[in-house]
Amino acid sequence: MIKEKTIVLDGNSLKLEDVVSVARNNVKVSIAPESEQAVNDSRKIIDKIVEDKRVVYGVNTGFGSLCNVSISQEDTAQLQENLIRTHSSGYGDPFPEDVVRAIMLIRVNSLVKGFSGIRLSTVKALMDMLNAGVHPFIPEKGSLGASGDLAPLAHMVLPLLGLGRAYYKGELLPGKTAMENAGLEPIRLSAKEGLALINGTTVLTAVGALATYDSIELLKLSDIAGALSLEVHSGISSPFEEDLHTIRPQSGQLATARNIRRLIDGSDYTTEATQDRVQDAYTLRCIPQIHGASKDSIAYVKEKVEIEINSVTDNPIVTREGKVISGGNFHGEPMAQPFDFLGIAASEIGNVSERRVERLVNTQLSKMPSFLVKHPGLNSGFMITQYACASLASENKILAHPASVDSIPSCENQEDFVSMGTTAARTAAEIIGNSRRIVATEIMAACQALDIKSRQYGLGKGTQPAYEEFRKSVSFIENDKDIEIYDELNKATEVLENGNLLNAVEKTVDLDIQFK
Repeated sequence: MIKEKTIVLDGNSLKLEDVVSVARNNVKVSIAPESEQAVNDSRKIIDKIVEDKRVVYGVNTGFGSLCNVSISQEDTAQLQENLIRTHSSGYGDPFPEDVVRAIMLIRVNSLVKGFSGIRLSTVKALMDMLNAGVHPFIPEKGSLGASGDLAPLAHMVLPLLGLGRAYYKGELLPGKTAMENAGLEPIRLSAKEGLALINGTTVLTAVGALATYDSIELLKLSDIAGALSLEVHSGISSPFEEDLHTIRPQSGQLATARNIRRLIDGSDYTTEATQDRVQDAYTLRCIPQIHGASKDSIAYVKEKVEIEINSVTDNPIVTREGKVISGGNFHGEPMAQPFDFLGIAASEIGNVSERRVERLVNTQLSKMPSFLVKHPGLNSGFMITQYACASLASENKILAHPASVDSIPSCENQEDFVSMGTTAARTAAEIIGNSRRIVATEIMAACQALDIKSRQYGLGKGTQPAYEEFRKSVSFIENDKDIEIYDELNKATEVLENGNLLNAVEKTVDLDIQFK
């Protein structure tokens, strides 16, 4: 829930759109009073366990296969710091800022449910980092997705302790310096707190949540691209009539057909079936069935994401009654499979869009000049744009191989089946980026083709604002000598990434990914 530009975290009501607001728009967060009480109550139980010297995993024992090693009362705090220092073993480029912010947000939201035994002051310290814009350096690689995202989350915690590295105001600094520059004090962990901070599915969920949001936008953009291609080819409109789809009432299919009808409403370019032309090719005629299948998949993933961002994935957990249960909520399998599914769904959007790019640039299929340029031969025009799309589509097919079907045992075979869910989320995000580039190329090619037709007819109610917004950033290509096409493709991609094109269309027509 959003109140006065601050999202109040209670562990139960965080939405995907809230994650995006905090991650990308720097909206601040606070903790609901009832959640503060729940955290304090949970912590009292842990303090009592330490005082009574009860043996509880992660509080006064070692970790993983070292669970049977007892830790003295005076070493319980050092145990938690040691955990962070040794588990921060990630590798590779750092996650971008929006992902890091989503990670911190989702972790705080999980902790405020009050089942982790962490101190309220520690939760607030992490929240203060987020609100102040201190963004830990978190390498992308190194998580098995069970026991949660141990390595990347340990990197998240390092600056909180005055260790590691963090970005502040765009500068990568030692963690302690970043904290001090933001006016924040590093903390010292107490019993169980290191484990409470790093044991869980937070990183894979954050990456996957942002990817899911981006995929929803991609689905709408792909419908816009498909509608523009349909108009270029003077496509037959009857395959989008509602009567056809209500007898096969798949939600995504129904939503896509309705989206296309709304986008091409009033278009002078689309046609009715005739005796001489009965059907269009699948990539035009079957847009509802193809795009709709991806919509259904991504709607399912969104549902799973919104459960996970409001879940406790720590271990062990502390019940309201004071019972400490060591279980497996850290295991990423419930999200690994959906994120694999997300990658497959997004890959198919790129696949079908690439085929429509080929249909646009191929003179035998489009009945237009080869590669959509005047004087082909002297000019190559859009020739290699299709090559690039084919490369991305092929790469997506490799990336879409499910990560969740793999497992390598770890921790002396104590953790003998892991999810690889973080890999699934990361590759899904990469697939979405590749598919977005393909869809941007399709829109660019379709607008080029419409201009070659001299735009003597009126576009549809939704495709007209799409064309107009696109042309504000990307111009018609007259001759090769006037452009470097890489720059033009980047402009086309930016129009999709910054939301301008979709916003322009949705001011005129409503686009949905599910039929309501």
